[in-house]
Amino acid sequence: MKDHMVSNNVTDNDAALVPVDRLTAPQARAELQRLADEIREHDRRYYQEDAPSASDAEYDALRRRNAEIEARFPELVLADSPSYRVGAVPTGRFPKVRHRVPMLSLDNAFVDADVTEFVDRIRRFLRLDQPPAFTAEPKIDGLSLTLRYEGGTLVSGATRGDGAEGEDVTANVMTLDDVPHRLGGDAPSVCEVRGEVYMTKSAFLALNRRQAEAGRQVFANPRNAAAGSLRQLDPSITRSRPLGFFAYAWGEMTERPADTQAGMLAWFGAVGFKINPEGRVCDSVDALIAFHRDIAFKRGSLDYDIDGVVYKVDRIDWQERLGFVSRTP
Repeated sequence: MKDHMVSNNVTDNDAALVPVDRLTAPQARAELQRLADEIREHDRRYYQEDAPSASDAEYDALRRRNAEIEARFPELVLADSPSYRVGAVPTGRFPKVRHRVPMLSLDNAFVDADVTEFVDRIRRFLRLDQPPAFTAEPKIDGLSLTLRYEGGTLVSGATRGDGAEGEDVTANVMTLDDVPHRLGGDAPSVCEVRGEVYMTKSAFLALNRRQAEAGRQVFANPRNAAAGSLRQLDPSITRSRPLGFFAYAWGEMTERPADTQAGMLAWFGAVGFKINPEGRVCDSVDALIAFHRDIAFKRGSLDYDIDGVVYKVDRIDWQERLGFVSRTP
């Protein structure tokens, strides 16, 4: 009874303290605005300054609370809701690039039941008797990058930015050893390869030692080091930094070399890109959950940071049928 009385007397300004299922409409409106402002500031710090102000768990909790309130009060969803945003707008330090195919974010699952529900939802939509095959791979904690090839030759590189528009970092991309300047084999006449720029843990520690010895700024973690290194105005600084790149997706393509996600990954490897060796194809919910547990067990021994695993429907025609929901495929 005491808790019930307290919840009825809470003010809109204290809405952050109230469980979602006990919010009043005025409290929900105030809380959605607070969450939008806080998430926007975290996005700015993370994407524009490469200096995150919240842990992954804290940030995910904010987005999860925002989504739960929006689900309960759909009439209160803000026009600039975090549910519609990906990343942050470009900083203005580099020329802007408009992505021909948007670079979207990913939806989250936090417990095994979320994975089961995800698979069941897909199976129902596709009207399948059995779950479809999925690719599963570690989610690299780095900076998303899209590379555009024309006639097999690299012509531009851009960051994700806000998903619709990113920053032109072509000169810096040209210095990366993991990014081929020409694609081997018969590449589509237009081909956008997407993936993650990252820094290994060992390279990060060595870089910070050199930075400290020279009296320069040290980085908080490998993701910040990778993002800060790629977004240098002087490409020679980028060249001096030990950056890697894993390919895992694509944007605009005049012809697609394969009909499955696994086939596309194999093609990336064949034309000169690194692909994550931990990836595999899974044909059941149990296999997906087992993959997550296996990666969690290996996580400490991997020489790069991850912030989860990624599941994708393997058949690309089914991916296209499933489409998109707000900011996520």
